[in-house]
Amino acid sequence: MKIGILQTGLVPENLSEEHGEYPQVFMNFLAGNRFDFETYSVVRGEFPSGPEAADGWLITGSRHGAYEDHAWIAPLEDLVRGAFAAGKPVVGICFGHQIIAQALGGTVEKFQGGWAVGPQVYDLNGAQVTLNAWHQDQVTSPPKGAITVGSNDFCAHAALLYPGQAYSVQPHPEFSDAYTKGLIDTRGPGIVPQNILDDADAKIGTPLSQKALADQFALFFREGRIA
Repeated sequence: MKIGILQTGLVPENLSEEHGEYPQVFMNFLAGNRFDFETYSVVRGEFPSGPEAADGWLITGSRHGAYEDHAWIAPLEDLVRGAFAAGKPVVGICFGHQIIAQALGGTVEKFQGGWAVGPQVYDLNGAQVTLNAWHQDQVTSPPKGAITVGSNDFCAHAALLYPGQAYSVQPHPEFSDAYTKGLIDTRGPGIVPQNILDDADAKIGTPLSQKALADQFALFFREGRIA
């Protein structure tokens, strides 16, 4: 099965040498599922010929906001809608979660409650999971047809299921402790309030539910379901 990775952001330069760019991070995250991958750097204006170019699509995270005025946003939304129309499964993470919702008529906003950083606990599809997060934007109003399957007190729509069509999550299940620590130390200061960074730093090492999410993504790509 060929998965097209739609790269919507760039790993900070000081972290990319150790951890790789987002596509490599996701290839590692989904390793062992016998997927083939092809990457399209949509953040640089590189797009596939259409939704039929892959069997499924994965949209990465980004430092950009889904509501920002970038030339690649509208074509990406068109591709999302095209994938739905073509019956191609779509998985979105953080920005990917947001752009899918926005493309289908939902609302994405800079959350007035501030930032979620580091290990966070979510109720996800009837189970408790812990995943690293790094976001201020949120889906505040899901589109018609989306089912909220994950949430916590800070993020009401932390995971959305579009039955048989898409599955998206606000946190970053692909983020390791080392990568999140790197963000806390080098990208967060001056952007994220220091007390939030300190709290996140103190929680680094909390056991994460990464495999559970990798398994869900793989199952969704193959069978259009998460359980």
